[in-house]
Amino acid sequence: MIKSINQWSFPTSMSAEECLRYAKKAGYEGFEPAFNEAGEMSLEGFEEDARRLRALAADEGIALTSLASGLYWTYPLTASQEGVRRKALDIVKRQIDCANALGVDAVLVVPGTVGRGFWGGEDNVRYQDAYPRALEGLRAAAPHAEAAGVTIGVENVWNNFLLSPLEMARFIDEVGSARVGAYFDIGNVLLFGEAEHWIQALGRRIVRMHVKDFKRSVGTLAGFCDLMAGDVNFPAVIKACREIGYDGPLTAEMGLYNDYPLALVEQTSRALDIILER
Repeated sequence: MIKSINQWSFPTSMSAEECLRYAKKAGYEGFEPAFNEAGEMSLEGFEEDARRLRALAADEGIALTSLASGLYWTYPLTASQEGVRRKALDIVKRQIDCANALGVDAVLVVPGTVGRGFWGGEDNVRYQDAYPRALEGLRAAAPHAEAAGVTIGVENVWNNFLLSPLEMARFIDEVGSARVGAYFDIGNVLLFGEAEHWIQALGRRIVRMHVKDFKRSVGTLAGFCDLMAGDVNFPAVIKACREIGYDGPLTAEMGLYNDYPLALVEQTSRALDIILER
């Protein structure tokens, strides 16, 4: 496994290229950029940005590990409005195209939301509606992913959906494509269970992993914390990864410090060295 870090772990004032350079300086072997609605590497255009970032990664000797996006909170595949669902499907395809331009073979996709979602909103989606809509959307996106050689990683998030590893495994299997797997977030499952149990249950369906830590005693967004400061059993997680044969990146997705935000990037690099027994 290699240690990687997500662009969201850096101040928003930094470009993807600046984040990548700092990640390399801090000792990371991988970097995960983000796909946005506007600006660099976005729905507005990504070809030139992707070309430059890909060349920079090659020059710096750091891997581009995957391509994340937070757009599926705004445009869920499970939305009640058909137009929003069509927009979400288009975003998946555009994100895949951007990943292809970057030379990256995996993208992070949030499969949708149940209820009003984590951020609230008008659309109160029923669970029994969300499941078939998400399934339909990912089945429609799968041929595009297969043609591009890019795997869609379905992430477990606080979306009131796919709340057990067995359900998530069943969902992925029902999509029925080798190019749709799990993007497993180690810290996000602490509200629902143990990370190592999810890893064991999802097995080789896992194509990428996000790493963060969480304090159950807090139980809110404020519970996300520095690695090894929360309730994730990292030795058990690493053991489970080895048992299922996962040797891909562990990509840190960390909340920013109010002051000295880049100190978090450096501290997380050191923490990952300990977790990976280096």
